[in-house]
Amino acid sequence: MMNRHIRLLAALLLVSVAGAQAATPGETDFVLASQQQPVGPASIKPNPYTPGMPWLEVGVRSQSLVYYDARGVARAHYQISTARNGVGERENSYQTPRGWHRVCERIGDGIEPGTIIYRRQVTPWKYTPQLHQEYPDKDWILTRILWLCGMEPGKNQGGEVDSYDRAIYLHGAGEHVAFGTPTSRGCVRMRNEDIIELFAQTSNGLDVLINENL
Repeated sequence: MMNRHIRLLAALLLVSVAGAQAATPGETDFVLASQQQPVGPASIKPNPYTPGMPWLEVGVRSQSLVYYDARGVARAHYQISTARNGVGERENSYQTPRGWHRVCERIGDGIEPGTIIYRRQVTPWKYTPQLHQEYPDKDWILTRILWLCGMEPGKNQGGEVDSYDRAIYLHGAGEHVAFGTPTSRGCVRMRNEDIIELFAQTSNGLDVLINENL
């Protein structure tokens, strides 16, 4: 009886080896892959506004900003802070406008982190936590500015809803900002090191989607 079991086991092993040898490399790979935990492909999100071009997506719910390259591959992810008053396009609403924008102007190239930019002019002054304590209500704009133009007439372009006239920026902000929560007066606040990195990777004309549902 023992010999019969040994012969049966040997026969099964021979069949298994023969089957593996008969399989093509592609079939073997498929079998191996099917036994592993499936891994999804890298997130690809091509620019829906200007196909084939890099773009930014600002998520209001997630308080995040993602930079996608020309193929739609996410190259950088940043924590941000949008408006305390929520979303909206009206002048003097202190809300973050929604929809498609473009970077129209870039200010602050090469200046030191924490440099104060006042009315779009680079100043000789630097932000400090002590300075913020003295002026706690000041909306500090620091380091770099990416100034946005609305691209949707009647929504964020023209009249009382013009994002450019409202001076809506992506800009650096001080250490007091609670990034990941909405705290700004309409702009998109970023950490100084993050806006420096983003500024270096982008140029005028870059498409920016501010998505209230993301």
